[in-house]
Amino acid sequence: MGQALQVRFMALDDVLARRGDWVERVLGVTVFGADAAPQALCAQGVPVVLVQAPVAGARQPACEVWLADHAVRSGRSARARWRATESLMFVAPDIDPDAALEAGAEAAYTALFDAVEAAGYPHLLRVWNHIGDINGEDAGLERYRRFNIGRQQAFLARRRQVAGAGVPAASALGARADAPLCVYALAARAAPRGVENPRQISAYHYPADYGPRAPTFSRANLLGGDAPILFVSGTASIVGHQSLHPGDVREQTRETLRNIAALLEVGRAEHGARFALADLQFKVYLRDAAHRDAVHEELAGVIGAAPDALFLQADICRQELLVEIEAVAVPKRERA
Repeated sequence: MGQALQVRFMALDDVLARRGDWVERVLGVTVFGADAAPQALCAQGVPVVLVQAPVAGARQPACEVWLADHAVRSGRSARARWRATESLMFVAPDIDPDAALEAGAEAAYTALFDAVEAAGYPHLLRVWNHIGDINGEDAGLERYRRFNIGRQQAFLARRRQVAGAGVPAASALGARADAPLCVYALAARAAPRGVENPRQISAYHYPADYGPRAPTFSRANLLGGDAPILFVSGTASIVGHQSLHPGDVREQTRETLRNIAALLEVGRAEHGARFALADLQFKVYLRDAAHRDAVHEELAGVIGAAPDALFLQADICRQELLVEIEAVAVPKRERA
């Protein structure tokens, strides 16, 4: 299948030890907890994204590796690096580390749109954003809210949807306070199907209490028909538009999993996507790395087994939130 995809969480040393055909199937690699991008991968044409957020509970850097089932092609636009299959594209735009956050976000998304449109993969499936000091203040406004202005301005300038069908799944998390903005994405030739959560107001309809521009993302996206791939956006302990269970990381985790389960039910009922929580691969963001064991226990208790998960320490977009969880699910027959 052209859209066959895998994601693996691996130690950086294990990734660097791989050779030959395996590297030729890598769409892109995100490295967490390292000081610099590994040049051995970059030299082979792999788009490598460095996220300056440490791995919780581990001393060595970890990677999120996106793999195709066959060799991929590499390319570069004026302001982005990418790799692609016939149907999917991993793309990392170049970002000016010295740009002001709002302008930098708009420029990063403009470069992203330029790359995917020029290469023929115009539909954004999933976008990741990491913002240094995400809860800090920038010219009188929280930095996350400043980022949302720049992001949405790029969508509007390109006449792209900022609500409803066509909005990508996404997450926006913190990074080291002095880290530059980081944005990377998966895109596709075919349009995905958006999934919204009946327990939550869609993020793009949030009231102005959460900033002058609403966040531009869907709760989840599905790609494909009979054997779809599911991308669950960063999800937290929010019902309606309000944060719940302040100060209680275990109950926040349970509420977050209830929200993810609700998305799976909508995907099943409206799109025939039969995924269970146990089918998901999770990426878990913790405001405090000391909460790793508690959140791991809650995940295992709900799933009934040890979760396939990567735990990172990163601030969440709302200061009262202690944990955020994102997920991906691919058809089981495509996993290696």
